[in-house]
Amino acid sequence: MDQFDSIRPYNDSEVAPVLQRLLTDVDFLSIITQYRFPKAARYLGWLLRPVIARKLRSELASINSVAALQERVEPYVGRSITQATDGISFSGIEHVQADQPHLYLANHRDIVMDPAFINYALFQAGHKTPRIAIGDNLLQRPFVSDLMRINKSFIVHRSLTNRREKMAAFQLLSAYISHSILNDRESIWIAQAEGRAKDGDDRTESAILKMFHLSRKTEDFQAVIASLNLMPVAISYEYDPCDIAKARELYIRASTGEYTKQVGEDDASIALGITGYKGRVHVHFCPSLSDGFSDPKQLAALVDQEIWRDYRLFPVHYLAWAMWQERDTQLAVPAINEVFEQQDILTAQQEWQRRLSACPAEHRPYLIMQYAMPLENQYRSMTPNA
Repeated sequence: MDQFDSIRPYNDSEVAPVLQRLLTDVDFLSIITQYRFPKAARYLGWLLRPVIARKLRSELASINSVAALQERVEPYVGRSITQATDGISFSGIEHVQADQPHLYLANHRDIVMDPAFINYALFQAGHKTPRIAIGDNLLQRPFVSDLMRINKSFIVHRSLTNRREKMAAFQLLSAYISHSILNDRESIWIAQAEGRAKDGDDRTESAILKMFHLSRKTEDFQAVIASLNLMPVAISYEYDPCDIAKARELYIRASTGEYTKQVGEDDASIALGITGYKGRVHVHFCPSLSDGFSDPKQLAALVDQEIWRDYRLFPVHYLAWAMWQERDTQLAVPAINEVFEQQDILTAQQEWQRRLSACPAEHRPYLIMQYAMPLENQYRSMTPNA
């Protein structure tokens, strides 16, 4: 048994058996049926499931590798992008070295679409897609674990409470990331912080950076990070499909001191994140970081600066910032009409007003903050001594 078997993605030899297992999983087939036939599935799911299973079995019969599966899935991702966005753009792709694996460290807004958009950008540019870190809290049902691990995802154990078990899990994760990059020559995608930045404040957790070093503690921290070819990635959504739900969570947490997720809440967030309207999406690949830091805290500050600076701002961010009571009025933020065309502003005003109207009044400050914070961070990062 390989030391990483409990967390690694499935390899090519496991693809066909896992696909066959998925095609007999009632929960998986039920979700596909509901997605394809939302009305009929309620009453005729029992009849439709076998039909869908036969169709999928026929479509996937020739799939015997992860690469072949991703090629088959790519058109569906493209269709999702067409249906749920006003277009996706990329920049900084020239920083990605085709002959080198990278540790992509990205800001985190959406559970599934963050790595999906980064994968899409790399795939379109002819680069290999990375292995994707996913928390075990999202893998409650067996078919979800199969579905993610067959698509190059590896497991991050976040639900452990025992300190010793948690440290052992971090040690294993650290060793796996280094092994993937240095031995397998396979890139890694991981979020800069545990959980989505629901308040729009993209900040790197130094604990994650410490984890990268954990399995190689006898080596110099900077040298370890340089060997992993760490590349910050800034992903920007014009609109977040889950923004009102995030505002509600932030309000409840601020009002009561805690927030307890309901059963199925993560599944609902995943579905809304995939299908909900996002406006324009932009992905920027920053240059790899190999110097200018000597410890995790300094590296976290560098990553933050890169992501804040290269986050693509849209008119809605300026509209929200102008409404935000906690904004820093000393920042040199230009008027919105100095940055965008009038028609772009008018379109954004209509969509922004629609979102404000759909959000309960007591939750609105948290909705506004989500969109204002990226602008505040960007302009503060450009202001000396701010």
